[in-house]
Amino acid sequence: MRALISVSDKTGIVAFAKALRELGVEIISTGGTYHTLQQEGVEVIGISEVTGFPECLDGRVKTLHPAIHAGLLNIRANEEHQKQMKELGLENIDMVVVNLYPFKATILKPDVTLKEAIENIDIGGPTMLRSAAKNNQDVAVIVDPADYAVVLNELKANKEVSTETKFYLATKVFEHTANYDSMIATYLRKQRGDYSLPEKFTMTFEKVQDMRYGENPHQQAAFYQEVGATKGTLAAAKQLNGKELSYNNINDANGALELLKEFTEPTIVAVKHANPCGVGSGKTIFEAYKKAYKADPISIFGGIVVSNQNIDKQTAEEMAKIFLEIVIAPSYDEAALEVLCAKKNLRVLQLDHIDYVNPHMLDMKKVGGGLIVQDKDLTLLVEEDLKVVTDRAPSEEEMKDLLFAWKLVKHVKSNGIALAKEGQSIGMGGGQTNRIWATKQALEHGLEFLGKEGVKGSVLASDAFFPFDDCVKAAVEYGITAIIQPGGSVRDEDSIKVCNAHNIAMLFTGMRHFKH
Repeated sequence: MRALISVSDKTGIVAFAKALRELGVEIISTGGTYHTLQQEGVEVIGISEVTGFPECLDGRVKTLHPAIHAGLLNIRANEEHQKQMKELGLENIDMVVVNLYPFKATILKPDVTLKEAIENIDIGGPTMLRSAAKNNQDVAVIVDPADYAVVLNELKANKEVSTETKFYLATKVFEHTANYDSMIATYLRKQRGDYSLPEKFTMTFEKVQDMRYGENPHQQAAFYQEVGATKGTLAAAKQLNGKELSYNNINDANGALELLKEFTEPTIVAVKHANPCGVGSGKTIFEAYKKAYKADPISIFGGIVVSNQNIDKQTAEEMAKIFLEIVIAPSYDEAALEVLCAKKNLRVLQLDHIDYVNPHMLDMKKVGGGLIVQDKDLTLLVEEDLKVVTDRAPSEEEMKDLLFAWKLVKHVKSNGIALAKEGQSIGMGGGQTNRIWATKQALEHGLEFLGKEGVKGSVLASDAFFPFDDCVKAAVEYGITAIIQPGGSVRDEDSIKVCNAHNIAMLFTGMRHFKH
C-alpha cells in the first residue's frame, strides 16, 4: 500500500504515519508535512520523487500531476486502466490523508487582508480529496484526524480498509470540500460588498453541539453556528453555569436577544415560548427588571431573561426569587454570579457585544422543498416620518411610550398588539387569527397583572393596520390614550373618527412589522 499525506493540521499525524509504516505502508508526502515526518524519523518519499517534477511557484504546484491523480483515479478492476498504468510506469496510491489550508482561521483574523485570504485557498488539496473520494471503492481518503484510529484499527485487524468505511470517509470528504468552497464564496462576495440574494444560495454552518432532543422528545436536533457571523449572537455566548442549552432554550433566547437589541437604555426582556412576556426599561437594570417582572409575574416563571447591562447583586437576588431557565447579560458582578450560580440548574450566559446588530443578517425559514430568505427587519422608525392623523397629537410622554411599544410589537407574533407605559410593557397579544382577538388579549393581559389603573393611560401599538374600528373601540374601554399603527386600510377613517371622539392620539408609521 501507498499513502499520500499532506496536512495543514498536523494533530496526530506523526503517530498515525509511524503506525502506517509499522504496517508496511509506503508514505509519500509534501512540503511542511514531509519535513515534519522526516524530522520525527518517519521514512517518507518526497512528492517530486513520484512526479519527477519539482515543487514550484512557492509550493502552489506540487500535487497537480498525472502521476498523482492517475494513481488515485485508476479503477483497480478495470483492465484497460491497469494496462495504461503499466504502460505509463505509474503506481497506485491507496490512501490519501489531506486537510486543507486554514482558510477559516485566516479570514477570522481581525487584520486579515484579501491577498492573505486568497493565498490560503487550497487548490491541490481539494483536488486530491475529490479524486480519492470519487474512487472510494479503491482508495481510502481521510480528511479528519478523528478518523485515524478507525482506519488503523481496520488495517490491523483485516489488512485493509472496508468498503463501508471507505464510502463513509468519501462522504465526509465531499461534506468538507462543500463547506470549504462555501466559505470561500461567501467571503469573496462580502469582499465585493455584495449582499444581494444570489441565484445559487449556499451557506456553511458548523455543529456546536448535539442535543438530547429537539422541540419535542421524539425529534433529533443539533445546534450549528454560522462561520464568521457570531458576534453578539447566542453562538458567541459563554456559559458560566447550569445545564446544557436545549433546542427550545436556544430558539427562545434568540428571540429575546433580538428584541433586546432594540434598546440602548438599561433594559430587561423576559420571554416564554419565544414570545415576549415582560419588558422593562429604567434608569438602572434593577428598575428595568422590576418592571419586566411586574408586567407578567406568571409567564416569566420558567422563562428566559436577557439584559443589556451588567447584572449587580441586587438584581441577581431578585431574579433568584423565582425559577428561571436562562439569564443572559454582557457581564456580572462577582457577587451577582455567586447568587445566580447557587442555583445549579440555572443557565447563566455571558455575551459580549450583546447590543451588536449585524446589518447584513438574513432571516431564513426552511419550508417543504425549499428555503425562504429575506433581510432581517432592521429598518428604523424615523420620528420625523410619523404622521399624526387625529385632531390631537401625542404628548411628549406619550410619544416616548409609542416608540417603546412600536419596538415591542415588532417582536410579537402576528397578528400582534403591544401596550406600554412609562418604559414598561403592559400587555401583549400575539399569534391570533384576527386583530381584535390580539387587542383583547393584550388589554386583558394588562388588566390581570396591573389592574385598571395600570392599563389606563397606556399606549397601543399594532404591527399592521386596523381593518375595522373594533380595536380602537376596545382600546377606548380600557383608557388607552394613544395608538401607533401602519395605516393603509380602506377603512382608516373609521378608526380615526373613534379616536377623535375619545381624544385619543393616533400615529401612522407607513411601515408594518409582520412576524410569522
